[in-house]
Parts: sequence; structure tokens; C-alpha cells
Amino acid sequence: MDGLRFAFGTLTVFPARITRWDRDAARAGMLCAPVAGLAVGLCAAMAGGTFLLLGSGPLLAAVVSTAVPALLTRGLHLDGLADTADGLGSAKPAEDALRIMKQSDIGPFGVIALVLVLLAQVAALYELYGEGWTRGTVAAAFAATVSRLALTHASRHGVPAARPEGLGAIVAATVPTRSATLMTALVLTLGAATGLLLSPYDAVRDVLAAGAGLGAAALLLRRCVRRFGGVTGDVFGAVEETAATVALVALTLG
Repeated sequence: MDGLRFAFGTLTVFPARITRWDRDAARAGMLCAPVAGLAVGLCAAMAGGTFLLLGSGPLLAAVVSTAVPALLTRGLHLDGLADTADGLGSAKPAEDALRIMKQSDIGPFGVIALVLVLLAQVAALYELYGEGWTRGTVAAAFAATVSRLALTHASRHGVPAARPEGLGAIVAATVPTRSATLMTALVLTLGAATGLLLSPYDAVRDVLAAGAGLGAAALLLRRCVRRFGGVTGDVFGAVEETAATVALVALTLG
């Protein structure tokens, strides 16, 4: 329960009182991150699916399904994406880049990243809702789950914190690799089982899309660790949004 409270309390706006703020709770919380992602994804799917059933069309349903996760996270991950883009694009030493990321304003790299990511998510969901109500809602829920699984991997042993304070410091290097692997197997099994309800092809496509999202997130994580010396809360947001976007785009291919 401490892990679930930590995951929901730090990653969503759902009422969850964090009773422990230590590395043991952080480890459990990051292992429970996909559960929080599933809750957010189900809300996004329900909202988008409802609009589609009411006759709004796939485009508005896609916009709604993109907006709901932003609202349920107070835009935290999108803000992290923008700050990380500004830090990576600054071409300054790590200490200066981290200072840029802490500033409240958003630079040109952050604006570009936000626009492209949100457009890609809306476009992908538009295509998926165009395939049918079920396909769009399943994709919205699954992508949100996979994106939070990327946070589990970003908290693995061997991934240091870039700062001695903040969310990145409390969760960095808390999750054993074996535990992250087991959680990955569980999420992929859930995705394959859900896709199998539609067709065997959809089961395979879901697994491949999850792999693509996690792979892209891992590449970004590796770049950030090299560039900043470790992870921060902003990096976690960027990793999450990258995994969600790539997974959604991958689901439209083929």
C-alpha cells in the first residue's frame, strides 16, 4: 500500500496520501508505476471512447484522450519533457544545463518538443480511433501503462541521480533489475492478452509497440545520464512522454 500511495501520489492527481517518503517506499512506488499509468489510461480511454460514441468523430476523441492524462498529472510529465529538451538542446555543461531545466520558463527546444509530441499523440490516436472504438480505447490505456513502465526502468539499479535532492534522487537506483524485468513481463502479457481479444495480429502489434516505446525511452534515458550525470524528475517526465508517444505511433504501423 505504501508503494501504491507513492505511485499515485507522485504520478497522478488521484487522492493518495503518501505516508512514507523513503527509498523503500520509492522502490515499491516505481514498481507500482504501471498501475498508476493504467488508471490514467483507463480514464483517457473512457473519455475518448465516450466522445466517439456520442458522435464526435475520431479527431475530437483523440484530442480528449490526449488531454486527460495531462490533466490527471497536472501536466507534470509534459513540463519535464519541455525542461529536458531545453537542457539537452542548450549544449552547455551539465551543471548549467541542470540549472536551465530548473527555470520556470520554457525555451524554444521545449516548445518544439511539446508541439511535436502532442501532435504525434493526437495523430496516432486519431488513426486508432478511426479503426474503431475498441482499438482506440485499448491503445490509449495500454500506451499509458507502458509509459509508466518506462519509469520503472528509469529507476533501476545503476541509474544515478543527477542532483542530491528532488524526486529523481529519492527514486534513482531503487528498483532491482529482476523486479523491473518481472513487471515488464506482466505488462507485456497483459497487452498481448488484451490484443488477443481483437486478433492474434493485434496481440503481436501490442507487444512490439510496447518494445518500441520502452526502447525509445531507454535511448533517451541513456542520453540524459551521459549528458546530466543522472536522472531528475524532469528526465522522468521526458522518458514517460517519449515511451507513450512512440508506443502510440508504433500501434498505427503495419
